[in-house]
Amino acid sequence: MLSPPLILSLVGLSICAWLFIKYLRRQNQKKLYQKPLSSDWIEVLQKNVALYSMLPDALRKELHGHIQIFINEKEFIGQGIQITDEIKLTIAGSACILLLQDQNRVDEKRISQNQIDKNRSFPDFTSIIVYPDTYVATQTKHDGLVEHQEYSARAGESWMRGPIVLSWKDVVRGSHHPRDGHNVVLHEFAHKLDEQNNTMDGLPVLQQKSQYAEWTKVFREEYEALKKRAQRGKNKVLDEYGTVSPPEFFAVATESFFEKPRRMQKRLPNLYAQLKIFYRVDPASWHR
Repeated sequence: MLSPPLILSLVGLSICAWLFIKYLRRQNQKKLYQKPLSSDWIEVLQKNVALYSMLPDALRKELHGHIQIFINEKEFIGQGIQITDEIKLTIAGSACILLLQDQNRVDEKRISQNQIDKNRSFPDFTSIIVYPDTYVATQTKHDGLVEHQEYSARAGESWMRGPIVLSWKDVVRGSHHPRDGHNVVLHEFAHKLDEQNNTMDGLPVLQQKSQYAEWTKVFREEYEALKKRAQRGKNKVLDEYGTVSPPEFFAVATESFFEKPRRMQKRLPNLYAQLKIFYRVDPASWHR
């Protein structure tokens, strides 16, 4: 039987090892962040990620750093498709747009670097599974004691604390059309930000505790309003898929925030304001 002092020593060593590994990872991230993208990689982004060319120069440079870290840390797994640099860059280029931040807005809110590091990453998963086209997903449903399987065609999905699954055809379609409010990469990676509070409920980790009350109020009101507009067939800004649940509403709102920012700012100003605070960027200023 281990003695208490030995147990404490082992616990201490484990903590030190964990902190050292975390330190090494952070140092590696800093090096990757400062590493410039090759001209070939930039050409892929210009060709495949339409939002990339809209970004201000400072945000574009920041995006390059996030892409380097993302590609280094994530594992891309092809299912019926060969993974290429083009696939990695196109997915990373869209996903990492969610990590950008206007430095002036960050300074105004006096957010610490530790908070930024914690909330502006995708740390809880490593694998991205890519299919060539829409794929069929199986879901187990229970009706009392009866269990049955349901099958549905999907363009993407995000598993809680697990991989993201994407259809390459839909990735390309979404990233080539930056104004239609449909981008499967933005959608699924918004779910990853949502789950950072240990549950996928449409309420991600916010920067300050004081923001939760207003966020909850605005998102509840806009979610109910979307359901009413969908029933009347008068929805212009958000896809009706957002009526499925609060998590889907957040993901759909994220798509429109980046792809229909001016329309959202005009028609849904309260929702736009909350997302602007959360994402710490103002996409309406990019779209001309």
